[in-house]
Amino acid sequence: MRGRRKIRARNVWLVLGVALVVLIAGLWPVYVRPRIDAPARADAILVLGGAHDGREKLGLRLASAGYAPRVLFSDPYEDSALLNRICHSRYSFQVTCFDPSPRTTRGEGRELARLAAAENWHRVIVITFTPHISRARYVLGKCWDGELLMVDPQPHISIRRWAYDYVYQSAGYIKALYEDC
Repeated sequence: MRGRRKIRARNVWLVLGVALVVLIAGLWPVYVRPRIDAPARADAILVLGGAHDGREKLGLRLASAGYAPRVLFSDPYEDSALLNRICHSRYSFQVTCFDPSPRTTRGEGRELARLAAAENWHRVIVITFTPHISRARYVLGKCWDGELLMVDPQPHISIRRWAYDYVYQSAGYIKALYEDC
């Protein structure tokens, strides 16, 4: 009897281990190797909120290089010294900071759709970090049917953060399936 339980427990752990490997491998192209686009001339650059991982600098650098005449910064933070500095500085291009409603990718998509419709935009460069690119493309695409060029500042991401983002982004995808823009 005890031998059967051990075998059964070992089989359960084996099945769970195989399922975990299959899940990680299946989601690898979604979170670890998503489709990243080369920057191209666009109507605007949208920097999504999140970790200050180089995305703000990349947005400013692309605008300085002439990829777009304006940069939109999502500012869902209560108080970010970095965003405060960026939003109140002068540049040779337009900088607009906004607090998305709701303070999620969905809120950022709504603001993108509103501004794009008002300004007749066709292409926007979107900057976020690697694990969020596929979900951001999906959510923003539900809000706006223009061309989205997804760009990544390629920050260093720890194994622990990758594990967290596999779970977090997957939950976000499930939620997004049931939401409109």
